[in-house]
Amino acid sequence: MLPSNIESLSSQPQTPKKFKTLVKNAFTSLHPNISLHPHQCLFIFLILSIHFFVFFLTRTPSASLPKSGLSDDCNSGRIYVYQLPPMFNRELLSNCDDLDPWHWQCGIATNNGFGRRAREFERILPASLAPAWYRTNQFSLEIMYHHRIMNHKCRTLEPELATAFYIPFYAGLAVGKYLFDNHKVQERDFLCEILLMWLQDQPYWKRSNGSDHFIVLGRITWDFRRLTEPKKLWGSSFLNMPSMQHITRLTIERAPSDYYDIGVPYPTGFHPHSRSQILEWQSFIRGLNRSRLTSFVGATRVDIKNDFRGYLLNQCRNENESCSLVDCAVTQCSNGSTAILEALLDSNFCLQPRGDSYTRRSIFDCMIAGSIPVFFWKRSVHNQYEWFLPAEPDKFSVFIDHNDVMRGTSVKRVLEGFSKAKIAEMKERVIELIPKIVYAIPGEGVSNNKDAFDIAVEGVLERFRKQ
Repeated sequence: MLPSNIESLSSQPQTPKKFKTLVKNAFTSLHPNISLHPHQCLFIFLILSIHFFVFFLTRTPSASLPKSGLSDDCNSGRIYVYQLPPMFNRELLSNCDDLDPWHWQCGIATNNGFGRRAREFERILPASLAPAWYRTNQFSLEIMYHHRIMNHKCRTLEPELATAFYIPFYAGLAVGKYLFDNHKVQERDFLCEILLMWLQDQPYWKRSNGSDHFIVLGRITWDFRRLTEPKKLWGSSFLNMPSMQHITRLTIERAPSDYYDIGVPYPTGFHPHSRSQILEWQSFIRGLNRSRLTSFVGATRVDIKNDFRGYLLNQCRNENESCSLVDCAVTQCSNGSTAILEALLDSNFCLQPRGDSYTRRSIFDCMIAGSIPVFFWKRSVHNQYEWFLPAEPDKFSVFIDHNDVMRGTSVKRVLEGFSKAKIAEMKERVIELIPKIVYAIPGEGVSNNKDAFDIAVEGVLERFRKQ
């Protein structure tokens, strides 16, 4: 569950006039749908009214939470966390039966987004390392960051002292409810629009028009950009809304041309509890005797013409002595499995074609296992994770153009062309990167090592400080 002190944060109270305006605007945004879905729209409007009425009545600063002790390490500034009405975060966790059945689990909120312990890994990992593995959902970043920021050393309860303002809206969960059915545009944009109305009434938003605000998006940026296709049956237009134009977004896949998108690592299942556990994991994977040249984890896309993933999958199946295959049409892959981890731990390289978008969680699963990623589209890594991965991708990865592969270039032959010394060099670089791409268990921490969360938050603070 999320920490109880989420409800204790103080924020700016709203006046009755602002509340009425907010509800009126919300009703206006729903009006085009009333003739089509009168009962549904009435229900949504009533729920919204109740939420904001209760929220308005209870807007008094909390006396239960002491002023946070501010750390001397906060040279780049401090973070203020908005207390949003629960409809924008906690309540999205309480109802998960209408979300994506292939990737969503009601247990996503377990252990503050880290998920349940992956006890099945106990049979393939050393006893001291297995407790660091969890069944983490790839879309749980919003919850994980919210929990970590609430306990951040540079969080302040006094907004006038803040350099950055964090908006704990679970946009990925709000939009994810409407991705896989025939929902109207208004439904997919509804909570996003109401959230921005709420923000625009906050005095510290008005001071900067959102340029010192940031948000975490647990889904790829393209799920929030309906672009020029207002009737497209996918995603919302959240990032195209005028009020979002100057908000910094931490997202698992960014739009390369957008300054306000910052790519952060997908969450994997490995969440170290301590610095010593990271070192032990690095030593463990460094010493593995890998029997396969490469591995491929994924499934075909039967609805895509000349499906490249299907082409790689068939190549891997035909070369089973050198390639370890995990076919996700057969194996449940969404939140990791022993089959995936075993394949990655046993291979020197792992094939990383694009999936529904240019990036995949599998890129980070691969690197955590000490395997060298092989990319086929430059956008899978170039200009994606600049704060976390080296500027020269060839130091830790291999690139083979997908067009060359389709014209006959043998992936196996290319990879066999690397010497043992070069493979060892790239593998060591991958292993060195692990502390920067994992999300550690908070509280115990990883000592002086900064994990992906620390790097992302400090990067945002430094960016705002320089503005």
